[in-house]
Amino acid sequence: MTNSTAPATGPAPWTGLVPVDDTALAATDTGDPGLPVLYLNGQFATQGYWRRVLADLGPGLRHITYDERARGRTSKRSADYSFEAAVRDVDAVLAARGVRRALLVGWSYGAFVAAHWASRNPGRAVGAVLVDGALPYDWLTEELERRIRTQFRRWAPLMALARPTGLTPRMTHRQMSESNIELGRIGSAAALGPVLDAITVPTRYVIASGTSLGSKGDEQELIRAALPAVTARNPHIRISAKVPSNHGAILKKDFRAIADAVREVAALDAPGRPATGR
Repeated sequence: MTNSTAPATGPAPWTGLVPVDDTALAATDTGDPGLPVLYLNGQFATQGYWRRVLADLGPGLRHITYDERARGRTSKRSADYSFEAAVRDVDAVLAARGVRRALLVGWSYGAFVAAHWASRNPGRAVGAVLVDGALPYDWLTEELERRIRTQFRRWAPLMALARPTGLTPRMTHRQMSESNIELGRIGSAAALGPVLDAITVPTRYVIASGTSLGSKGDEQELIRAALPAVTARNPHIRISAKVPSNHGAILKKDFRAIADAVREVAALDAPGRPATGR
């Protein structure tokens, strides 16, 4: 692969930086000739988390991954870590790679980004696979906001030690906690429900079981229980699988279920409809 900040003239293996706003995002494009698939990471995760999914899917699809602002080893810092910035970055990465239409696959935070982008861009979204995220539920309370801020403050020293490895973002604990709280507001039933209802492209959920980092008791299962009402309202949205692994391990332990959902949505793309080009 080559390192460059310039877009390629055609599908080819590529890795480099995509400039956007006041920052740049580390991205990788396999350049395969198949349908472009863009992978959207968990809130503080990196593109490497997708390696098992990509390996299972193989070279029949064009896999594009990237690290969000200040995530990973090389994505640059920014003054804007908002959710809207994350949605804008989807357009920036696709434009840099010369891709107009793509299938979006998002895990956790990335599932929210994928849902919003697919809802806003029905002519450009081939479909979406939402992995244990983008579930409309009113989970954010004042008590939980305090708990989130406290947790990130306590984790700050450990995250600072891991930062040089790229495993934790180059964000302050306040920025990370505010990002998490913002997601709670975006994920409320009143905010996210209309977004999901407006999706008109094939969308599949792969749902985990059990807890996630920072959750207590049956919080996560209560959130997931909101999904059947979504699928009942919107025929474009279905549950592809509920898997035994928990939220944090789903990409590692149940990558085959995610890959199968990607194949299902990719197969529904209209034959002969151009997936690339502007």
